[in-house]
Amino acid sequence: MAKILIVDDEKHIRLLYSEELKEEGYDVALASDGAGILQRIEQEKPDVVVLDIKMVSSNGLDVLQDIRNTYYNLPVILCSAYGSYKVDIKSIAADAYVVKSSDLTELKNKIAQVLEASVPEKEQE
Repeated sequence: MAKILIVDDEKHIRLLYSEELKEEGYDVALASDGAGILQRIEQEKPDVVVLDIKMVSSNGLDVLQDIRNTYYNLPVILCSAYGSYKVDIKSIAADAYVVKSSDLTELKNKIAQVLEASVPEKEQE
């Protein structure tokens, strides 16, 4: 079972994502911001990180850079209520980008895609 770490400062978003993804059969871990993200990744060992961009206490694009510097092959899906972040050069380090919606179909599809794409890499390790 794949594990997903959801990093979002909005509690209702974390709960919505958690419930929906657990129903899909995923193991879910939650973080309210990017503080200590590398320790959380080390502790939780997620297969995918779903990362909010605009958080009160941390910038998701900076958190993405921190993750990439240490966990280069860990798939990261950026989430934002704003599509404009797609053009930010820092966002190209993400594996996928999803605009937040109450319909999680796109997010679930992106998670499935990045997990599928990362399977051969894990088998080689």
